[in-house]
Amino acid sequence: MIDLHTHTTASDGTDSPFALINKALSAGITTLAITDHDTTSGWNEAKKALRSPLSLVLGAEVSTLTNTGISVHILGLLFDGENQKMQEMLAQSRDTRLPRMRKMIELLNADGISVTMEDVFAAAPEGATVGRPHLADALVQKGLVPTRDAAFLELLHNGSKYYVTHVAPTPEAAISCIRSAGGVAVIAHPFASRRGETISKDSFSSLVSAGLNAIEVNHRDHSIEERKQLSAIAEELELVKTGSSDYHGNGKLNSLGENLTDPAQWERLEAQANSRRVVKV
Repeated sequence: MIDLHTHTTASDGTDSPFALINKALSAGITTLAITDHDTTSGWNEAKKALRSPLSLVLGAEVSTLTNTGISVHILGLLFDGENQKMQEMLAQSRDTRLPRMRKMIELLNADGISVTMEDVFAAAPEGATVGRPHLADALVQKGLVPTRDAAFLELLHNGSKYYVTHVAPTPEAAISCIRSAGGVAVIAHPFASRRGETISKDSFSSLVSAGLNAIEVNHRDHSIEERKQLSAIAEELELVKTGSSDYHGNGKLNSLGENLTDPAQWERLEAQANSRRVVKV
């Protein structure tokens, strides 16, 4: 069982890296990728917690924006964590999150929805990369919405009047950086329309030119028809097809291992990194 997209308290998950490793072992996962948003800060704890027979894939989910302002997430897997340019890109993305959060709070407050930066910080684990899920949690804790999912559906989705974009690399730039750091690049949930505007099929050509390795086909936010379309695109462009849970712990409905990657597809993807970086004990 191979799950290539999960989150911990290093970003917007509710499980620590240690707890996630234990849950993956209990769930029968054999290969697990930790892909926190714009950070590698959970890597060391995950490596220390690792136990056989689980294999660990270290990565990050990079926030990007197309030239037309569409939010696209790129999973970087198996890259060199010491690569300076990669760490600079992740740091720059993290640095834009606080001004963005303040602006979203201002917009909410203007409509009488009372929440503060202090509320958001209180809802986020110490050291976490602050993001919309923590704002959602703050809204839940104040009784303004019932759940994190409800907060996104009603207030914080990409098309909402309260949504604020942030400075971010283009998908092509992020892919190029990941590949230069020796890793492989997977576009995450590209047709997840419930999250907001998505890219078109025609957009994939420039991503492939930048070095895209794979498409996350099987994801909770893709319909059966969208999965078929993405599978066909992957085959046409000779890209690897992955499936992942996008697990966040208690914050979202996604269950660990609910979507998986075929072992043959994973073998093909791993071989495209410039070094064998899967961590085993």
